Amino acid sequence: MNTLKDKLPPISQLGPFIALAIACAIFGITTDNFFSGANFSLILQQVMVVGVIAIGQTLIILTAGIDLSCGMVMALGSIVMTKVAEDFGLPAPLAILLGISVTAAFGLINGLLVTRIKLPPFIVTLGTFNIAFAVTQLYSGAQTVTQVPEMMTWLGNTFRIGGTSVAYGTVFMIALYLGAWFWLRETASGRHVYAVGNNPEATRLVGIPTERVLLWVYVLAGVFYGVASLLSVARTGVGDPNAGQTENLDAITAVVLGGTSLFGGRGVILGSLAGAIVVGVLRNGLTLMGVSSVYQVLITGILVIVAVTVDQLSRKGGR
Repeated sequence: MNTLKDKLPPISQLGPFIALAIACAIFGITTDNFFSGANFSLILQQVMVVGVIAIGQTLIILTAGIDLSCGMVMALGSIVMTKVAEDFGLPAPLAILLGISVTAAFGLINGLLVTRIKLPPFIVTLGTFNIAFAVTQLYSGAQTVTQVPEMMTWLGNTFRIGGTSVAYGTVFMIALYLGAWFWLRETASGRHVYAVGNNPEATRLVGIPTERVLLWVYVLAGVFYGVASLLSVARTGVGDPNAGQTENLDAITAVVLGGTSLFGGRGVILGSLAGAIVVGVLRNGLTLMGVSSVYQVLITGILVIVAVTVDQLSRKGGR
């Protein structure tokens, strides 16, 4: 007979939502303006770039990999799409497509090195992080691109729900998460991602092309980084060559806090959205309380260690 405990999701999946509820309750009690539509809208706008990067990062971590290059690849995509529009007068849709193509190409390079040459994802993406950073600086001349077509900033515009302004980019981020959740949960190709991360050898033996799945996961992650590039441009109104230097760690933090196992094969992608919002809520709430940003980083680091510890203990308990 199944008990209520058996029917509940694992604590690693519920954890980010519990942490989010607790953080909101604490900051709602200790600050005056936390529970306001404008503040929640601001939090979502602040996390939408990292949130979309975290979709790609989740896919890779589900396969027991990791991508340290995601932030700088995102920055390169934003520079490419803004600079080709400024220098060559290309229509915004074509410039955006070129930017996303560049980020997808970096995903393809990462995937080929991991699947064909069998290099560790950590080493591969650490190398492409530095390559993307150098290319971004060289191509931009270390200068911010300010002449941005209006279409590229449209997702940064807002509409009103009641008395609250909501950014179109926030709605787009949530739609991407729902689409990714449906794909991973309801399609065969999505379930193959979990299978490869859970047991690649057994997956190969049942006829699933594991290398092809891995390769396309890295390419698809690159596409999401390109979409994040567009959201970054939309939010700031510029192409910034110095962006992306901490987004890789922020995205990994969101994924880990969201309950996705670093050992692969386990996790719910909506948890990554919750993880990104948890980080955003912590930073926003602590700022409202007047707490130094140093303590914000400290608390985030502690949360990551706790999340990984819970994951490790749950794995041992399941054996």
